[in-house]
Amino acid sequence: MALQQKNVGILAMEIYFPPTCVQQEALEAHDGASKGKYTIGLGQDCMAFCTESEDVISMSLTAVTSLFEKYGIDPTQIGRLEVGSETVIDKSKSIKTFLMQIFEKYGNTDIEGVDSTNACYGGTAALFNCVNWVESSSWDGRYGLVVCTDSAVLQVNKLVQKSFARLYFNDFLRNASSVEEVAKEKLAPFSSLSCDESYQSRDLEKASQQVAKNLYDAKVQPTTLLPKQVGNMYTASLYAAFASLVHNKHSTLDGNRVVMFSYGSGLTSTMFSFRLHSGEHPFSLSNIAAVMNIPAKLKSRHEFSPEKFVETLKLMEHRYGGKDFVTAKDRSLLSPGTYYLIEVDKLYRRFYAKKVGDDNTTDESGGTCCNDSVANGY
Repeated sequence: MALQQKNVGILAMEIYFPPTCVQQEALEAHDGASKGKYTIGLGQDCMAFCTESEDVISMSLTAVTSLFEKYGIDPTQIGRLEVGSETVIDKSKSIKTFLMQIFEKYGNTDIEGVDSTNACYGGTAALFNCVNWVESSSWDGRYGLVVCTDSAVLQVNKLVQKSFARLYFNDFLRNASSVEEVAKEKLAPFSSLSCDESYQSRDLEKASQQVAKNLYDAKVQPTTLLPKQVGNMYTASLYAAFASLVHNKHSTLDGNRVVMFSYGSGLTSTMFSFRLHSGEHPFSLSNIAAVMNIPAKLKSRHEFSPEKFVETLKLMEHRYGGKDFVTAKDRSLLSPGTYYLIEVDKLYRRFYAKKVGDDNTTDESGGTCCNDSVANGY
């Protein structure tokens, strides 16, 4: 029996989000909401969204090919591919099926793995599937690849702050040494509340957030960049937060442990942790931060007006589950290397292509499958 692998972890990361977004201040005014309802009440600054040219499949294709190119990974080195998603595009075909065409042209068709669906937990299930595979006697020595992909229009960043404050209150009830004396004095009036009463108390919610703020700013705030700028990403949310941490603190993370909590409606959840190491190029924390290049990706986005945002969502809603349509030919908002949806034919087959130039030039070939095009996962 093969020896069990130890210290199995994440070597490389890449992130992709749509280049189109809407500012939450503008959306507040458009929706007739009170000023600060989205930005302060929900803790959201901006929200990214897909136009008709992009979906979870195109974003997955873009992220995977970009990861291979930037880290110099040969697709034949991948032995397992796991996808986490709760966005249903094709009820009979997995997202992995579409991604397999990246590997097919390299002759790599022997890749284990499936799509995992369990609300926001699917990405973590995919990660654990890969880790368990590498630790098992079934491992063939190749890399495991995890893809977390979803399309969402939702804002929940404020819940992270509230949840952390609740954990701090729980530590107070346990008389944990990490709770400062000043905080204990402010939380003492709530110590006699029952569990149900404590969840209903707005005064406790406010007080716990106030006393936990310094610890939140030090431990959690560095993880909130992408969630606040992009919005909820379902299966990718936790890992976008982790990417934010690597971006903000990569030079000081060596030897530190990061606690991760993954939850999926249903109810499935796991709390686990990573111990981080600086690593060696190209799999170093500094290079991972450079490859993801989060500031440049955020800066290069195109802001839509709330009216254009609503118009886009209505078109996406109308086409969801639809067939026999072609997307707009204007790809000017997409960066080179981005995959996009060309059409869905009358048999519900989906066709994708990759943008190769700085203008509207693409390698599209009339809906047929060329070298960098994907046709319905076949």
